[in-house]
Amino acid sequence: MSIQITVLKVLAGHPQGHASLADLKQYLAVLTCSGAEWSQRMKRLAARAPELDIFTSGYVLREPSGWQITAKGREFLISIEAPLAEPALTPVALPEPVVCETTDLPTNVVRLLDHKAQRRRPAAA
Repeated sequence: MSIQITVLKVLAGHPQGHASLADLKQYLAVLTCSGAEWSQRMKRLAARAPELDIFTSGYVLREPSGWQITAKGREFLISIEAPLAEPALTPVALPEPVVCETTDLPTNVVRLLDHKAQRRRPAAA
């Protein structure tokens, strides 16, 4: 659920990872209404942890003074924010080079195959 990801993000941004319930509600209200970009970002992160329960998993502790993110919660947040591994590139087989008969051309000249030289005729005066 993306609201749980938002809770983790808010707590991770607070000093000592702790926020009172009133502060937490205020930050959640601001962030959830901040626009589509934030919402889409949280949905993408939540998709990486579909069965997330921040309390059962031990990522957040409920205390009388508010909620506290744990070290395990910080590690989890870092892990889901890490970019996905790039897919491995499959090697492409290159075609064999074309070898043509040797010529009297210097090594820095490339011979064009099946190329007929066309001469320009001088323009009529």
